Amino acid sequence: MDIVIWILIIALFILSFVGIIFPIIPSVFVLWGGFLLYHFFLNPNELTLSFWIAMGIITLLLVGADIIANSYFVKKYGGSKWGERGAAVAVIVGSFIIPPFGILIVPFLTVFIIELLQQRTVQEAFWASFGSLIGFLGGAVAKIIIQLFMIAWFLVVILF
Repeated sequence: MDIVIWILIIALFILSFVGIIFPIIPSVFVLWGGFLLYHFFLNPNELTLSFWIAMGIITLLLVGADIIANSYFVKKYGGSKWGERGAAVAVIVGSFIIPPFGILIVPFLTVFIIELLQQRTVQEAFWASFGSLIGFLGGAVAKIIIQLFMIAWFLVVILF
C-alpha cells in the first residue's frame, strides 16, 4: 500500500509542474495533496506544525507573487486594468488553445487587442502585451523555483 501512496505523491508533485503550463490546475494546491497523502496515509507524526505553517506562508507568497508579477509587468509596460484582467483570463483560455504555446500567444494577443480598443497606439499596445508575456514567464519561473523548494523541504523533513 505504501508504494501506491508514494506513486500518488510523486504523480501529484509532477502534476503541480504541469499546472504551470495548464493554469487551470492549481499547482501549489496539488503539491499540498502530496503532503497531505504522506501525512494521513504514511506518517502522521513526521510533518510538524512548523512545516505546515511554513508551507502555508510559502503558498500565500507563491499565489501573491504570481498575481503581483502579472499585474506589475502589465502596468510597468503601460497596460491598463482591462489589459491585466484580460491577460489573467487569456492565460487560462490559452492553456486549452494550442497548448502549451497558447498560454503565451493568447494573452499576448488579448492584451494587444484590449489596449487597441482603448485607443492606445500600436506601440503602446505591443509593450503592454510584452509586459503580460514577461509577467507570465516571471511568474512561471518563480513557481518552478518555489515548488522545487517546497518539495526539497518536504524531502529533507521526511528523509533526515
